[in-house]
Amino acid sequence: MSKKTLTVSIGTDHAGFALKAPITQFLRDRGYEVLDFGCDSSESCDYPDFIRPAAEAVADGTADYGIVLGGSGNGEAIVANKVPGVRCGLCWDEWSAQMTKEHNDANCISIGARPVPEALALKIVGIWLDAEFEGGRHQRRVDKIEG
Repeated sequence: MSKKTLTVSIGTDHAGFALKAPITQFLRDRGYEVLDFGCDSSESCDYPDFIRPAAEAVADGTADYGIVLGGSGNGEAIVANKVPGVRCGLCWDEWSAQMTKEHNDANCISIGARPVPEALALKIVGIWLDAEFEGGRHQRRVDKIEG
């Protein structure tokens, strides 16, 4: 019996575009399938046009996880969290990446390309993907989010 290949959706705006290719390659090198929802250049665009479809792919089960990118990552996290079933954490360092999975069971993360350099962004993605939800008292809290 073969192991299911996990799928990650990715969406970005123009400010996060520079991180999309290295993160996509990092994911593929680790054996993930990547669904790219754009954008496709550093030309100014409206982030909800790309972030919402990436988040919807997580919510509907097309993707197992989602990664959204922008200048600060804040707007992108807000858009992703408007999609029912998505728990998107804004990650800025290794600790925030680990906690958003271990304590919040985040199925999506947001990274700001302006404050987070590429090498750190790749560490964040790896730590988040490798971390496991702790359950226990955290499950009760996640259940309340889903309401």
